Amino acid sequence: MNQELIDLAVERGRLLERISSQRQLLAQQLQPVGAAMGAADRVVASARRCGDYLKRHPELVATSVAVLVILRPSRVWRWGRRGFFAWRTWRMLRRELSDLGFVDRT
Repeated sequence: MNQELIDLAVERGRLLERISSQRQLLAQQLQPVGAAMGAADRVVASARRCGDYLKRHPELVATSVAVLVILRPSRVWRWGRRGFFAWRTWRMLRRELSDLGFVDRT
């Protein structure tokens, strides 16, 4: 009887070691998934904040729809591209100036 308990304890120890190594391997293999899930969480949180903001300020939605109705969509699209280009240029310029130490990046 005593030998059976010893054998069970040894087997239990082996199983615990195996479980531990499997957990470590699984954690290592799931690191990229965790990073992707973190990015997805940030996107979802941003979308919710945007939706909450629009719910608090419905006049922005109405104004946007009015602009689309009054102006032709092609004109809105053209100005949107120009605005995006200006925004991207501004961000690049701020990053470069920050790297050179001229501007704080806060």
